[in-house]
Amino acid sequence: MPESIVILTGAGVSAESGLGTFRDTGGIWDQYSLEDVATPEGFARNPALVHDFYNARREQAAEARPNPAHEALARLERQLPGRVTLVTQNIDGLHERAGSRSVYPMHGRVDQALCTACAHGWQSPSRLSTQATCPACGQTTCRPDVVWFGEVPYHLDAIERALLRATQLVVIGTSGTVYPAAGFVEVASQVGTHTVEINLTASEVSDAFDRVIEGPASQAVPAWVDEVLG
Repeated sequence: MPESIVILTGAGVSAESGLGTFRDTGGIWDQYSLEDVATPEGFARNPALVHDFYNARREQAAEARPNPAHEALARLERQLPGRVTLVTQNIDGLHERAGSRSVYPMHGRVDQALCTACAHGWQSPSRLSTQATCPACGQTTCRPDVVWFGEVPYHLDAIERALLRATQLVVIGTSGTVYPAAGFVEVASQVGTHTVEINLTASEVSDAFDRVIEGPASQAVPAWVDEVLG
């Protein structure tokens, strides 16, 4: 059976591109209340605040550049065509900009907009506001096309299918404590898939993995890709 690799990435893979992580000390959730800017209820209470928050995230993502970890994963996909599935919790689009094609952004993308009236999605302008109109229906019911707490992540069926046929699961730059992504290693272990964690330091769930690699993503991920490619 040819190797089939599922890779899950989190904020740690983009940290060296200058994008702040969420849960570390000094991270984004130290500066904002997630209830205010990352829930449907927060958006209903104060949509202007939420738009301002994601306008800043959108600007930061546009200015960021893929780092060697993103580029190595794109190289892996090119050299193992059809055998690499990349799942990301990140909304920055850096995997796609690095050249990855088989990407499931399970939490959406900050450079996309969504109409809550008609469910139309489109490329977001650099700034959204409460006055922005949907190009499909004309309503001023636009929001960032990102998955907030309490909402269902995207692509879960496709991700589950990929997990069940994978020979290897690699989790990179994430705490691994937020479901449903936290359950990936459980699913993989149940079906005998080899599991690898790559993180700056060991996480709370490192013991669940067959192998743990510690180090900066820009160094550890290219080294792991070189190892896989021989």
